[in-house]
Amino acid sequence: MNHTSASDGIANEAAHWVARLESPACEPADRAAFEDWLAQSPAHLAAYLEMERLHADAAALAGDDLLRAAARRARRSAVSSHRPRLLRTLPAIAATLAIAAGAAWWGLRPVPVPVAGVAHVTGVGEQRTVVLDDGTRMTLDTDTRVEARFDADARAVVVERGRVQFEVGRDPARPFRVEAGPGVVRDIGTTFQVVRRGDAVQVALLDGVVMVDGAGRETVTLAPGQQIEVEAAGDVGMAAPLDTVAAAGWPKGELVFQQRPLASLLEEMNRYSDTRVRLADPALGEIRVSGVFHMHDQAALVAALEQGWALRAREVEGGDIVLEPPAG
Repeated sequence: MNHTSASDGIANEAAHWVARLESPACEPADRAAFEDWLAQSPAHLAAYLEMERLHADAAALAGDDLLRAAARRARRSAVSSHRPRLLRTLPAIAATLAIAAGAAWWGLRPVPVPVAGVAHVTGVGEQRTVVLDDGTRMTLDTDTRVEARFDADARAVVVERGRVQFEVGRDPARPFRVEAGPGVVRDIGTTFQVVRRGDAVQVALLDGVVMVDGAGRETVTLAPGQQIEVEAAGDVGMAAPLDTVAAAGWPKGELVFQQRPLASLLEEMNRYSDTRVRLADPALGEIRVSGVFHMHDQAALVAALEQGWALRAREVEGGDIVLEPPAG
């Protein structure tokens, strides 16, 4: 098979996947097979994105008055002509349609205007699920602020701070992207999480496919069960394994720790409460902790640390709790 034939074959496969994923009958097994196909070659991903773009362009043009009028003129011309003449005029008909499509898309398309964003915010200790108008579900973690900017051509969400899980609704005519600091996440129908603290960004993929861009425009494609960091300068790191149990826990109000430092646990727990749990000796922060902790229950956390790790707790002025080493 020559190079052109191979490219045509991949393009045909990509068109098949666009139609299959768009179908209401699409099942999890279909998506798993699609992800396997994507993983076989970078050319598959490029072909899929191009085919999805063409599909979205066609959908956008479907209702255009100029294009419909050109199609009607072409059909009338075809019906009134003899067959031999029809065969000779088919290229002209195609050219007419192409010109009409070009005029509709480039000449008559409304000039984009800035889109007013809709802000969604959670306070300290609050978690909330928001369903956007395209069916996308956003689970906002504590102290999180995002802004959704949707228009007729695109869907964008800007993560200004905090942590969000996205379960993206299908809308081939409007690509979905998340902007967080210097990072941009482009989605292909999936479930993923974005954390932004300062200008550092972390992206974790639970299901589907996402592409992560940095300020340098390097692009990394993630597979389910992978995570990646985008540094404040915009550099994209290497994909790394994701703790999927922990990632699935926080949207349900649970912090799942497996042999992680106590200091890290307290840092996470303190994000959800005005009552701070602190360490009398920073060396205690190296203690390794495993367990499932309810993120809104500092009292239960302290009781577990007293019982399981023999730490002693005392309340100090202002209501904070200080953990001290075991007695004797």
